[in-house]
Amino acid sequence: MKNTHKNKGLVTTALLLAAGTGSRLYPLTKNAPKCLTRVNGMSILERLVVCLNKKGFKRLVVVTGHLDNCIREFLGKRAGGMKIDYINSPLYKTTNNIYSLWMAREIINEPFLLVESDLVFDASLLDEMLYPDRIAVASMQPWMNGSTVTIDDYQQVKGFQTGIAGPFDESRYKTVNIYSFSLSSWHGISERLDQHISAGKTNNYYETVFAEMLDDGNLSLKTVSFDSKPWYEIDTIADLAEAEELLSADKNKKMVSYNITPDFSGAPIQYFQQLKHKKVKTITRLLSGLGSIPQPNSLKI
Repeated sequence: MKNTHKNKGLVTTALLLAAGTGSRLYPLTKNAPKCLTRVNGMSILERLVVCLNKKGFKRLVVVTGHLDNCIREFLGKRAGGMKIDYINSPLYKTTNNIYSLWMAREIINEPFLLVESDLVFDASLLDEMLYPDRIAVASMQPWMNGSTVTIDDYQQVKGFQTGIAGPFDESRYKTVNIYSFSLSSWHGISERLDQHISAGKTNNYYETVFAEMLDDGNLSLKTVSFDSKPWYEIDTIADLAEAEELLSADKNKKMVSYNITPDFSGAPIQYFQQLKHKKVKTITRLLSGLGSIPQPNSLKI
């Protein structure tokens, strides 16, 4: 099934990769997928849906795997103004995000926003990501790990690197794992994904494909800095404790119009730049609430 989508220059489809087991968040992910992990009482997925609705998205495609039924029951077929489509990855236990992205090749035929299921961020950070062929990046901080990029004088990506160059290496920037792609870029990416999957490279990261295409001159990505507002990538229990501290710092801010999440746009960026502290009380509380998972159809958009 292919969906032909017309827009007025802005991306209004989002692709969420949510197939993984979230093993580093275990036991919180024993009975619920990673994206339904609560951060200060609200799941990562619900926060994302709020952000996408605020920015006028019309369609959300979710690649599921681990506890697929929980996500389907939670979201249903619509969330606010968005239509929800699902793709199930039966090989989620033995494949990586390159395979999840590859699975979306036949259901998406429009410009789209690619986002991972472990991110919390201020909705305003999406403003510059609504235009195709962009990549969200942030200055390196001590808590960051994973892929990085180098940038030229025109704020275009010069190259991808795996791992980190050092916690404060000014020559590299952390990828936030949010991208936007034009239809022409997506066609090229899909062809390259086909090559990798056909060669059995199902356990790679999709950045491998982006890096190859960038080196070949077949992909161009403009960077969007996420340094101005709060965001966090939640991989572990300690990450979750850090994210909760950040969000609780803005607990007195006004509620957004959807009335399901606090507007934390005013939280100072230094909260995200702190070294990871061991928040024993917060972690203990998180582990003690294992039975509390978001209920089906609990969105109030």
